[in-house]
Amino acid sequence: MVSSINISLPQVPVFKEDIAANIEKHLVVIEASASLDADLVVFPELSLTGYELKSLGKLAQGKEPSNFSQLSQAAIKHNISVIVGCPLVSGHTLKPSIGAVVCHPDGNVEFYDKQYLHDGEHEYCSSGSEDYFLTIKGYKVALAICADFSCPEHVTRAKHSGADVYLASALISKAGYSTDARLLSDIAASNGMPVLLSNHISPTGGWLVCGNNSIWDSEGKLVTSSESAEECVVLCSIAGSTVRASKHNKLLKIDG
Repeated sequence: MVSSINISLPQVPVFKEDIAANIEKHLVVIEASASLDADLVVFPELSLTGYELKSLGKLAQGKEPSNFSQLSQAAIKHNISVIVGCPLVSGHTLKPSIGAVVCHPDGNVEFYDKQYLHDGEHEYCSSGSEDYFLTIKGYKVALAICADFSCPEHVTRAKHSGADVYLASALISKAGYSTDARLLSDIAASNGMPVLLSNHISPTGGWLVCGNNSIWDSEGKLVTSSESAEECVVLCSIAGSTVRASKHNKLLKIDG
């Protein structure tokens, strides 16, 4: 029997520069995702702070597991892997990275630094130099943060490393969605692996975003999109070459 993996793509508002409030919201989402039997929940780029480039320096967190203890404890409690977006202190430059924090259900906490930066990000951010993968239930999952997926080298390395799934944690505007959606579809079709998008729903950093969390199968066909900027969870279930999805609107209507 082919094993399956369930990945939660939540659409939740982000509170500007308020890490504590965003963590509380993330904890609600993690619990809701676990109730759907998700193995992994993926939040969008800079989900703990919002996409506030000028403030990333003061908001950046050190790469210490203790800085993310609440999220790590939730991952352990609910037996789920969690990927959140956060500016991270860089060890080789004064500029922080646009990072991801990955909390595993065994208590391990890992970090990834976005490697490819958009125009305007270089002024405030440093770039990483190493790819990131995690393996869940036998599926090797590659992580991209926004501009990463626009660089063919990143996708090629993911494929050559044996990735089964490509995750894009991003900030995509209403104006940019159609172009990026075509690119993500092409990545799926060209590399024969499902591609998943986790995007923002509330305005951040001056950008009007669109949500539209989406899933493409290994042929590049759109399996589902939330088609909205409303709070919800899009759940993707992958079993071999079969990709299914469902949308859940009521799980996040919890004060927290």
